[in-house]
Amino acid sequence: MKAKPVISVKNLTVSFNGNNNSRAAIQDVTFDVFKNEIIGIVGESGSGKSITALSIIKLLEWNKKVHTSGLIFYRGLNYNNITEKEFKSIRGREIAMIFQEPMSALNPSMRCGDQLKEILLRHKIINNKIIDDEVIRLFESVKIPNPKQAVNKYPHELSGGQQQRVMIAIAIACKPKVLIADEPTTALDVTVQKDIIELIKEVQKETKMSVIFISHDLALISEIASRTLVMYKGEIVESGTTKTIFKNPKHAYTKALIAARPKNSRRPKKLPTIDDILNGKSKRDYISVKQREKAHKLIYGSKPILEVIDLKKIYFNNLSFFQKKVAYKAIDGVSFRLYKGETLGLVGESGCGKTSLVNTILQLTKPTSGKIIYKGKDLNKLTKKEIRLLRKEIQIIFQDPLASLNPRLTIGEAIIEPMKVHNLYINYELRKKKTLELLNKVGLDESAFGRYPHEFSGGQRQRVGIARTIALEPKLILCDESVSALDVSVQAQVLNLLNSLKKDFGFTYIFISHDLAVVKYMSDNLLIMEKGKIVEKGEADKIYNNPSNAYTKRLINSIPKGL
Repeated sequence: MKAKPVISVKNLTVSFNGNNNSRAAIQDVTFDVFKNEIIGIVGESGSGKSITALSIIKLLEWNKKVHTSGLIFYRGLNYNNITEKEFKSIRGREIAMIFQEPMSALNPSMRCGDQLKEILLRHKIINNKIIDDEVIRLFESVKIPNPKQAVNKYPHELSGGQQQRVMIAIAIACKPKVLIADEPTTALDVTVQKDIIELIKEVQKETKMSVIFISHDLALISEIASRTLVMYKGEIVESGTTKTIFKNPKHAYTKALIAARPKNSRRPKKLPTIDDILNGKSKRDYISVKQREKAHKLIYGSKPILEVIDLKKIYFNNLSFFQKKVAYKAIDGVSFRLYKGETLGLVGESGCGKTSLVNTILQLTKPTSGKIIYKGKDLNKLTKKEIRLLRKEIQIIFQDPLASLNPRLTIGEAIIEPMKVHNLYINYELRKKKTLELLNKVGLDESAFGRYPHEFSGGQRQRVGIARTIALEPKLILCDESVSALDVSVQAQVLNLLNSLKKDFGFTYIFISHDLAVVKYMSDNLLIMEKGKIVEKGEADKIYNNPSNAYTKRLINSIPKGL
């Protein structure tokens, strides 16, 4: 006899603004989730993954702004027959959810232990006498370091990986029958990502709960799910066992998701995008070993434009009023050279010193000791006026374009602003003309000029950030985790754009990321950082194929490889 599903979704359609004629966010979505299985839902932003998840946990507002049709059953219970008051006893206790961004989901004004206590007390899982012991036990079960101290910390005092572990502890506290994990590892270090995946698998194996794991990364889905649904434009376009979908994809969109991520072997001149695959553009041109060696001979035959010599940056922390200051070496004796036209990859986990190194190169903070030589000048000896002029030549593309753009300025104003600061072009008309050229260069049309940042997708905002960066025609660009939170296809578009701009304008890049697969694709040489030190450096392909350092090996082994 066939097992009954724990969750059953039948022809679910959700549209917004209460208009039956408006385009549906999800359309006729049908699938089952069975006991003791991990099912994956994969697709890009806007594909309908999160809307489906929020429908299952009933967190969408069921009012005139949301129009729904279809059915959802939980253990045979029809959602249409459950009131919101009745569902509160199910949500959190029997169906729980891990959200994508823990800092947004956790209460910043409550200690982490208290947030876990709240869910236990609300559902009357445990009494006050032993609740403290249970909280510590749960923190231990999700492998949070020093759990007795962590329960008294606020979310901002923990790392991103630790915050996500707190979210998992809260989600599993009531031993739910169904756990929904919505992009739980996005933008996390690959090693932390692997830890979170292993943790969810361990908890699932122990509790026998059903897991719905949502991601835009099909390779990541293959690490955890036994069965996978592929969503595209609000519909399920392919479903089946993860192994079958990964090894023998039927739908063009599934094939595109697999192809868009940089591969470990051959290096294409241009990464395939979703549109390329869907439009039948399957031809690939690859960079040969000889072509790469010839390019490197030209790059490294000249003098370096940037030289970092024995750089150190030490911060001091006060543990308490009566204790001495404790030194923390953010950068510990870093040395390297950067050449014109080179893309130098910088890889390491959060806390390894990448950001501190970027800040010292940009002269946002002064190093404790060591030298930074740019075009023969020691940056530590520059005057304020000279540093201001330096800003034009050394620019940065930030990880979060929405946070780096002023929400009150239109896109056109945001790009023109640095031109005005550095007195580029003599009037507004010329600056506007240049801005429109830049928007076209990064793949945006002229209508973007008068629109605001919130009106764009994440990938489009990153293009705006790139346009703003190159408006000053810099020589050196620091790409600080600039594609880490993007969908794989949007990531491919941005990486292609960066390579195209480098070719057209002769840029030099320092490309910073925790994703070694992406950095390896982009880079000529690699620097691997751990605890403020460079532990390995050399040609990107050689390091990737034959790493000599144990930390580098761990980073490479943590990358989702696919089936």
